[in-house]
Amino acid sequence: MLDKAKQLYQLQKQAKKIQKELKNTEIEAANNDKTISVVYNGEQKLVDLVIDDSWLSPDKKSELVREILKLASEANSRASALAADEMKGVMKDMGMNIPGF
Repeated sequence: MLDKAKQLYQLQKQAKKIQKELKNTEIEAANNDKTISVVYNGEQKLVDLVIDDSWLSPDKKSELVREILKLASEANSRASALAADEMKGVMKDMGMNIPGF
């Protein structure tokens, strides 16, 4: 029982450390000509959106929306995968094999 409590404490400690690291990690997705970019942090929070002025015309509105949605989805997926990989490493280090991690 004491060993499990120690493992849980160590897991919580490592999880907090990883959470801090993820908060400071940025994942960017940009279109081919880099006129639109979306940046998420490792906590899957949107931290920046850059749109070149060339996209700011009424006739490009629907294309702009599609590009932003595509890039946001890409960056968010990469941030999610990064967080999962980090936690998988912690679980492995702890000798824990939990399905889904």
